[in-house]
Amino acid sequence: MANNRIRMLREQYKISQVRLAMELDVSQETISAYEKGKYHPSFENLVKLSKIFNASIDYLMGLSDVHRLNNRDALGTDESELLAIFCRMKDVQKLKALAYCQGLLDSGVDAGLQIGEKPIY
Repeated sequence: MANNRIRMLREQYKISQVRLAMELDVSQETISAYEKGKYHPSFENLVKLSKIFNASIDYLMGLSDVHRLNNRDALGTDESELLAIFCRMKDVQKLKALAYCQGLLDSGVDAGLQIGEKPIY
């Protein structure tokens, strides 16, 4: 539940309810109510909480178990390069690239090749 996650993150970051209330421009009682599930944060406050705790809004609301999204540090060099290229593509190019990648996976062709290795036909 979101209330437990807000409290868990607040304690993990060693932030008091009073300090978090000041960051969100709400009362300490409001933070307590968020944590007890009596109230839900507004969208504006969810965005602020997301930035404070470096967590996705979905995670804060209990809709996902993925704490952080788009953590490029966890990607390898090849994945980072692929993501950078993909981000520069137009929408039509992205659709074609995704279809091509799915085709590669579905066909199983060259599934055993290492990066930089040339296929043998």
